[in-house]
Amino acid sequence: MTDQQEQETTGGIPAQATPPAPGPWADYLAAAQRLDAVRRAASAAANEQHATVAAARQELSSVRARLAPQQARMVRDFGVPEIELAPRPAELESASLAMAGGPAAVLASLQQARRTADAADAAIIGPAPTGPIRPWARNLLVYGPFAAAVLIVQIVLYLVAPQGSVPTYALLCGLSMPVLAFGLGWVTIGFVYGGEGKVDRTPIAGAIACLTPVLLTCMGLGVLTLFR
Repeated sequence: MTDQQEQETTGGIPAQATPPAPGPWADYLAAAQRLDAVRRAASAAANEQHATVAAARQELSSVRARLAPQQARMVRDFGVPEIELAPRPAELESASLAMAGGPAAVLASLQQARRTADAADAAIIGPAPTGPIRPWARNLLVYGPFAAAVLIVQIVLYLVAPQGSVPTYALLCGLSMPVLAFGLGWVTIGFVYGGEGKVDRTPIAGAIACLTPVLLTCMGLGVLTLFR
């Protein structure tokens, strides 16, 4: 009976292969399976070791980048001699023993060194800021320069305006320039941060920032009027 006929008699499903009878051929198959299992395990271990070595190299670069500015800061700001920052023989021996377990031990030691460098930075310069910048604080970086330009223009107009025309110039600037500054800030925020999707332009914060120069100018004119 052919293979096709056997499949037809079994409903199209090929019959499962029966294990070979005990003998040299069975021993050969068992040895080949054990060798294949060893090969697969060795390949997996080699791949894992390769990934660990790559991670250790990346961690080493990160640690070196962190230690270089710390060393310069210790020498420049605290007057520590560079020879005092060099590791001592006992410290080198302790580090060698900690990394004697292979790439995994080296990676763990480098990660611990990076955490130590992070703790040193936090102790000297304080912890790094976390979390995203709030929209109103980010937008003030845009509204603020326009508001400062309004204040500068108002001061210049006050200095160069003819005597008696200051109220007219103050009225025109007080009505038009804050609106212009707010509009330019609104457009600039959309242009700069438009890639984030819908942009929160915080109009209340922008209006306060753009109206502040007008209030300062009015206060300044009032103080000058009192002292005249």
